[in-house]
Amino acid sequence: MTYQKQIGNEGESIAADFLRQNGFHLLEQNFTSRYGEIDLVAIQSNCVVFVEVKTRTTQTFGMPEDSITPVKLERVQNAGLMWLQEHPEAPGDWRIDVIAILMDSKRHVQDIKHFVNVQL
Repeated sequence: MTYQKQIGNEGESIAADFLRQNGFHLLEQNFTSRYGEIDLVAIQSNCVVFVEVKTRTTQTFGMPEDSITPVKLERVQNAGLMWLQEHPEAPGDWRIDVIAILMDSKRHVQDIKHFVNVQL
């Protein structure tokens, strides 16, 4: 497994714990469709939340949230619509959130930012 994949997996685990601590119920992790992957699928207040997690261990290339592009959001949206088709029992309301995690070189969390209802 590559270093980036390890960091990504750790970030997703941290994000999942963060969401649970903030009242979210996790439904799925790493949902894959032909449009791409959704890191986390959760529910909060009768709303399905598709969560993109970005984790970095350095700010050399900017903050983690800086890597969220309109193209990436469109892929998450399309994958989310596919997820909703496969889960007709799910609430009709949905949104896309981004969780940005910055860790130090020893993989200790330095900062977590939760961006709610990120738009294209």
